[in-house]
Amino acid sequence: MKKGINYWSFPGGLDGKKDFAEAAKEAKELGYEGIEVCLFPDGPLNLDISESDVAKIGKTLEGAGLQAASVTSGALWEFPLTSSDPSKRDKGKQVVRKCLQVANQLGATGILVVPGAVEVFFNPAMEVVPYDVAMGRVEEAMKELAPVAEKNKVAIGIENVWNKMFLSPLEARDFIDKIGSEYLGWFFDVGNIMQFGMPDQWIRILGKRIKKVHVKDFRRNVGTLDGFVDLLEGDVDWPEVMKAFREVGYDDFLIAEMIPCYNHAPETRVANTSLAMDKILAM
Repeated sequence: MKKGINYWSFPGGLDGKKDFAEAAKEAKELGYEGIEVCLFPDGPLNLDISESDVAKIGKTLEGAGLQAASVTSGALWEFPLTSSDPSKRDKGKQVVRKCLQVANQLGATGILVVPGAVEVFFNPAMEVVPYDVAMGRVEEAMKELAPVAEKNKVAIGIENVWNKMFLSPLEARDFIDKIGSEYLGWFFDVGNIMQFGMPDQWIRILGKRIKKVHVKDFRRNVGTLDGFVDLLEGDVDWPEVMKAFREVGYDDFLIAEMIPCYNHAPETRVANTSLAMDKILAM
């Protein structure tokens, strides 16, 4: 397995202000092997980024000796595939298509897709969508987008994100199998699942359907967003998690997604995360 870091994890990365070349240089110096590239509504890493600018990102990664671990965009929270507004769903599909295109050009093998939500926990003003309706809309979207993923030779990975959907590994497994495309799978977030289930059980049930992995840690007795802590500081049973990944044959990136940053000396978190991941990978 390879060690990756999400661009959002760098100070300034969450709002797209971190210089990508600097992030790549720092990532390499800290021992990471890849960066998850994040696209934004505007700025240098915007959703309208040209092929020539994507090529520059590729050269930056190559020059630093890094790979594109995956590609994603936070815009899918604004344009969810579960929205009752068809224009928002269409915009969300456009975001997915753009991520697939960029990933293909950068040589990434998968993208992260937030599938939408029954309820958005961090934004009470957002629409609440009936569970069955939400699932139907995601199914419709994935049936449309899976052939696009296949054309680009880049897998779509649906992530578990506290969205009150895909609450069981059995449901997640059966959904992927129902679509029936090798280019649709799961982007498994170890920390996100802690509030709702056992990570090792999800890993063993999803098996080869896992395309990419996010790592973070979580304290169950907190039970809110404040429960997310540094790797090795929470309740994740990392030895059992790593055992499960090896059992199912997962051998791609573990991508740390460590946000928000520390209040002081925020750059330290990316360094601490690298050290912790070395320990985890050795388990």
